[in-house]
Amino acid sequence: MRWLRFSLPGQDILRYGLLDDEDRITEIQGAPWETYAKTASRHALADVKTEVPLIPRTFYAAGLNYVKHIREYAAQTGKEINVPAQADIGYRAVNALIADGEDVIIPVGATQVEYEGELVVVIGKRARHVSKEEALQCVFGYTIGNDVSERVWQASDRTFWRCKNSDTFKPMGPWIDTEFDLSGAETVVSVNDAVTTRFDTGDMLFDIPTFISRMSQNLTLYPGDVIWMGTDGHSPHLRDGDRVRVEITGLGALQNRFVRA
Repeated sequence: MRWLRFSLPGQDILRYGLLDDEDRITEIQGAPWETYAKTASRHALADVKTEVPLIPRTFYAAGLNYVKHIREYAAQTGKEINVPAQADIGYRAVNALIADGEDVIIPVGATQVEYEGELVVVIGKRARHVSKEEALQCVFGYTIGNDVSERVWQASDRTFWRCKNSDTFKPMGPWIDTEFDLSGAETVVSVNDAVTTRFDTGDMLFDIPTFISRMSQNLTLYPGDVIWMGTDGHSPHLRDGDRVRVEITGLGALQNRFVRA
């Protein structure tokens, strides 16, 4: 099942709906991971604006979770290769979220902006002290994220406050899929229709159950929380006007244009 958050032309009300194979949306009352009711309202996908699939209560992000990305980042920065020994998690800011089709704004002073195509896990059930075997029972579904980064700021600042969290730096969408199959999934990133990154989505250093279980020992995961699972490969420096498309097998594609402020 694919769940969409959308708005109608000229209206500010945000709605949830179930997307069918004919690109028709059945509007619901409530949130997909809570108690909801279908309504009689139906819309064509082409007639609505796709919004960010959800605004998470807490926005988590797994850094350095693919070995190739770790090696390429070390080569790029001149640092030693340091493969993490455990599934540590970080945070991102919800102010940075934008929807599929919206523009990423390259801030004034930014000189090295790069993409990071990522699988996003959407939590659907409260999780505290869960085992790895129980962890996937807490997952509602999956979507796609682009963890945009400004690498010069990342190297110079003490925190990720602007290199990862500037407004528009976190495209996410276009929908949440509850039937996504990670086995055999591939992440393909294209810039201006030319493929620049391709990797096995499931080839993670630490898998989804490991992260959820470890996190839940110290904090509570709530329905509507998201966990971005990291990226592999290396991004070119993005320029004004570049169009970046992140596609994951079975999940669809997330596409955004990069525009200089």
